[in-house]
Amino acid sequence: MGVSAVRRADLDHSMTNLVAETRWVEQLRQGLQPSAADLRQHLLTVHQSRAGFTEACAARCRDSHGRTSYEWLADAVERDGHRRVLDLACGSGPLLALLAGRHGAALELSGIDMSKAELGLAAARVPNGLATLHCALAQDMPFFDDGALDVVLCHWALTLMDPVEPVLREVRRVLRAGGRFAAIIDGPMEMAPRYQTANALIYDAVQRSVPHYGEIDMGDPRVRTADALLALAGAVFGRNAVSIEPNIVSLTGDPADVAREAAGFFYASFVLPDDERAVMLAELAAALTDSDGTARFDMPINRLVVDL
Repeated sequence: MGVSAVRRADLDHSMTNLVAETRWVEQLRQGLQPSAADLRQHLLTVHQSRAGFTEACAARCRDSHGRTSYEWLADAVERDGHRRVLDLACGSGPLLALLAGRHGAALELSGIDMSKAELGLAAARVPNGLATLHCALAQDMPFFDDGALDVVLCHWALTLMDPVEPVLREVRRVLRAGGRFAAIIDGPMEMAPRYQTANALIYDAVQRSVPHYGEIDMGDPRVRTADALLALAGAVFGRNAVSIEPNIVSLTGDPADVAREAAGFFYASFVLPDDERAVMLAELAAALTDSDGTARFDMPINRLVVDL
């Protein structure tokens, strides 16, 4: 189940100025280094005002096999041997709903997220209370015993977690021997020129208002490249346990619609005031449109899989 039409309208017009006024953004404006706490507060502000925005784009982008990134990640859960599954940074619950639809009561599903607004959407969409939800940080999950889980999944959130090493260590702790950790993360931009185009256009627009935006990564930059992530994950789980698979997911359609959804996947776009955002969307729509009048947006992704 995707975001409703009413929700999509809300996402386009809600509280942009509030997002632009977070301490994290203000620190960037001054050329200062925001703290991890500043980043968490910024992310909470974005998700409070625009709960569900991540899936608005991700749920519509598909790879060459017709799979969304949620479906590709859910494929890591096997019918035999996997019963207790955690969705780490579950957001509005699209992955939990997908797993519940595929496996029903055969799985014991849990979700964790730091945003109460996102968890509210997740609670409403997962049928019959099939998932237990926790409002907490991924770095500390005391409600799970050591070795309590068969699978931990994480859809496009590792790149935002700071510090990330405690997250990986906590995942290692809660997984049983023989368990699996799988995550969707950024792929290399050179795989998808249209993603590079969108990224450059959006960041150029944002840097007119916040010149230092982009100089400091949201989260740990080591999660954004395969080699650095292999080293990082290998230090926690053992190098032989870790693999990374590349893929591309794409969205095609009306230029204005594709531009809006594509921009909505970039946290940077929410920093723009409404008038500047409108100009950026028009430029993005033009940049992504082919000669036949149809627009396409591509996202490069990697699937990290750790088998213990």
